[in-house]
Amino acid sequence: MAKIKFTKGELKRQRDALKQFQRYLPTLQLKKQQLQLEILQQNSALTEKKQTFEKRKQSISSWVGLLADPLDPGIKSFLKIKSINSGLKNIAGVDIPVFATVEFEEIDYDLFIMPLWFDLAIGHFKEAISLIKAIEIGEKGVLILRRELQITTQRVNLFEKVKIPTAEENIRLIKIYIGDQMANAVGRSKIAKKKIEELVLEEVAV
Repeated sequence: MAKIKFTKGELKRQRDALKQFQRYLPTLQLKKQQLQLEILQQNSALTEKKQTFEKRKQSISSWVGLLADPLDPGIKSFLKIKSINSGLKNIAGVDIPVFATVEFEEIDYDLFIMPLWFDLAIGHFKEAISLIKAIEIGEKGVLILRRELQITTQRVNLFEKVKIPTAEENIRLIKIYIGDQMANAVGRSKIAKKKIEELVLEEVAV
């Protein structure tokens, strides 16, 4: 514990600090609650996306055998990602990435040459890839939120368990010290007054 000065000036400083801690703590607690709620919501959304992706995987598994078709020019060449678009969402002062869309490069092909299933297969694969990217960005956002929650929780604990109790104890000790000093001063004053009175009486008697 840092040494404190047992003065009225220090008492005021400790009281001001306590007020500041008590005023800031509810803001931290609210931020902690908002982060916890958002993490729950983000995890729920991720679970839903992962379940959708598993269903999508099952739907595209029927196309796997067709990818060896001699007419297939390599389906991967039609699934090249042009850009991944995302935005930002602010949660309690923290920016997290939010998935928007995946844009694929437009590649023309002859509908008369390609097999009939090709368009449908491409669509299914693009949806699956978009889900993968949405999950990746969502997990990144949750990681950012978890780190911020950890920092905020540490700050809440610091204020609740250290800063506020320490300031309250310092105020108590300073008030006791000042009270004792005032009591001693009053006692000394009475003793001094009594001695003066005795001297005066002695002088009168003489």
